[in-house]
Amino acid sequence: MSNWRLSSFNGALLAAYFIPAWTIIAFAIMISPIHALYERPSISVALFISDHLHMNGMATVRFAWLLALGRMTVVAFFAIFLVFISRPKVRQSGGCDEALAMALGLGSLISFASMVMASQVGETAAMRLHATELLLMLGTAIVLAVERPVQPEAAKRELPLQQPQLIDNR
Repeated sequence: MSNWRLSSFNGALLAAYFIPAWTIIAFAIMISPIHALYERPSISVALFISDHLHMNGMATVRFAWLLALGRMTVVAFFAIFLVFISRPKVRQSGGCDEALAMALGLGSLISFASMVMASQVGETAAMRLHATELLLMLGTAIVLAVERPVQPEAAKRELPLQQPQLIDNR
């Protein structure tokens, strides 16, 4: 465990939560868009669409499918990140950071929008859920932004400085 970067470990923990949770939500929306949209993880989006945007049934179904597509995209980036961190050389060099950054960026956008919609419609339980998810992703994004890539072993060892040779041209 000494060769794991903090952002890789934190990203793996986030992937362990978001992959199953968001996949279940997205598949429920794909199977039954209207019914699944009115369950707790998506109720704020459904109420905002119906109360503020006044969308009809088919537009609501399209919006629900778009939400499911967004969630599945985040799940796909987390899955790609898990594949990348399974290779020690890629994990140590920080080659998996792009997939994690994409998952965190898109997931934060979805969670933030859902949190704002939940606050607009007065759904406090959904707002707490989305705020918690947003804070989890933002915390990992901060760690990812601050953490430096691992330096190669050769760069870690300091080579002794050599004295310059004076050339005598007499």
